[in-house]
Amino acid sequence: MKISGVDIRPGNILEYEGGIWKVAKIQHTQPGKGGAYMQVEMKNLMDGRKTNVRFRSADTVEKVRLDTKDYQFLYEDGSQLVFMDADTYEQINLDSDLLGDARPFLQDGMQVSLELWEERPISVALPNQVEATIVDADAVVKGQTASSSYKPAMLDNGVRIMVPPHIESGTRIVVDVYEQSYVGKAG
Repeated sequence: MKISGVDIRPGNILEYEGGIWKVAKIQHTQPGKGGAYMQVEMKNLMDGRKTNVRFRSADTVEKVRLDTKDYQFLYEDGSQLVFMDADTYEQINLDSDLLGDARPFLQDGMQVSLELWEERPISVALPNQVEATIVDADAVVKGQTASSSYKPAMLDNGVRIMVPPHIESGTRIVVDVYEQSYVGKAG
């Protein structure tokens, strides 16, 4: 489906110059002279390259529709991750780089969605929120209040996040995977 350059939004998957690109950031600019344009920062889903491109309102680009399929994470084999198709029990190996910064949050048995382009996996989407355990939380500094300050804490997966002062080591919490931020205590 073709879309206008000014209709591009973050998260869109575009076919551009023979590659598949995911839009990371956009900035609409209206200069004093000349027409408006959209400054688009994109990442190539095949090889990881990044680029910045200017699209004018008259430019059109192909928006790609990806197929999604549910898989279950089984185990890690070196730098490869092994997933199983929930319907056919077929296993596939994918490079751990497909997960990016979300990699530490992948847990054994976790249900994930693979985005496929022409039957080829190009990205792995984890659930937006997961439960984790605090293994180390810094002490509260005198004068901090519960409503206005956070303190650093280490999760059981090695990720450091900011948590409210009342959270202590051993507490199970809910974490936003993509923002890597505290959501609340686990229920």
